[in-house]
Amino acid sequence: MATGLKTWLRGCWRFVRELSGDDGYERYLAHHAACHIDSVALTRREYFRRREGEKWEGVRRCC
Repeated sequence: MATGLKTWLRGCWRFVRELSGDDGYERYLAHHAACHIDSVALTRREYFRRREGEKWEGVRRCC
Protein backbone atom coordinates (compact mmCIF):
# COMPACT_ATOMS: atom_id res chain seq x y z
CA MET A 1 0.00 0.00 0.00
CA ALA A 2 2.74 2.46 0.95
CA THR A 3 4.62 1.77 -2.31
CA GLY A 4 1.52 2.54 -4.35
CA LEU A 5 1.00 5.78 -2.45
CA LYS A 6 4.63 6.81 -3.01
CA THR A 7 4.32 6.09 -6.72
CA TRP A 8 1.11 8.10 -6.93
CA LEU A 9 2.63 11.04 -5.03
CA ARG A 10 5.72 11.04 -7.27
CA GLY A 11 3.45 11.13 -10.32
CA CYS A 12 1.47 14.02 -8.87
CA TRP A 13 4.69 15.88 -8.04
CA ARG A 14 6.00 15.41 -11.62
CA PHE A 15 2.67 16.64 -12.99
CA VAL A 16 2.72 19.77 -10.81
CA ARG A 17 6.34 20.51 -11.80
CA GLU A 18 5.51 20.09 -15.48
CA LEU A 19 2.36 22.18 -15.21
CA SER A 20 4.17 25.03 -13.43
CA GLY A 21 7.24 24.92 -15.68
CA ASP A 22 9.51 24.07 -12.76
CA ASP A 23 11.03 21.19 -14.73
CA GLY A 24 12.05 23.51 -17.58
CA TYR A 25 15.77 23.13 -17.06
CA GLU A 26 15.57 19.34 -17.07
CA ARG A 27 13.53 19.43 -20.28
CA TYR A 28 16.04 21.87 -21.78
CA LEU A 29 18.92 19.51 -20.94
CA ALA A 30 17.13 16.55 -22.51
CA HIS A 31 16.42 18.56 -25.68
CA HIS A 32 19.97 19.89 -25.79
CA ALA A 33 21.46 16.41 -25.44
CA ALA A 34 19.26 15.10 -28.24
CA CYS A 35 19.55 17.98 -30.73
CA HIS A 36 22.63 20.09 -29.96
CA ILE A 37 25.41 17.61 -29.27
CA ASP A 38 28.12 19.88 -30.66
CA SER A 39 27.56 22.75 -28.18
CA VAL A 40 27.80 23.14 -24.42
CA ALA A 41 24.53 23.37 -22.48
CA LEU A 42 23.75 26.43 -20.39
CA THR A 43 24.20 26.19 -16.66
CA ARG A 44 21.07 26.27 -14.53
CA ARG A 45 21.76 29.92 -13.64
CA GLU A 46 22.35 30.93 -17.27
CA TYR A 47 19.21 29.10 -18.36
CA PHE A 48 16.96 30.84 -15.84
CA ARG A 49 18.52 34.25 -16.51
CA ARG A 50 17.87 33.80 -20.21
CA ARG A 51 14.28 32.68 -19.57
CA GLU A 52 13.62 35.68 -17.32
CA GLY A 53 15.12 38.00 -19.92
CA GLU A 54 12.89 36.55 -22.64
CA LYS A 55 9.88 36.88 -20.39
CA TRP A 56 10.42 40.47 -19.27
CA GLU A 57 12.42 42.28 -21.97
CA GLY A 58 9.32 43.21 -23.96
CA VAL A 59 7.39 44.69 -21.01
CA ARG A 60 7.08 48.45 -21.43
CA ARG A 61 4.45 49.34 -18.88
CA CYS A 62 4.35 49.50 -15.11
CA CYS A 63 1.24 47.39 -14.39
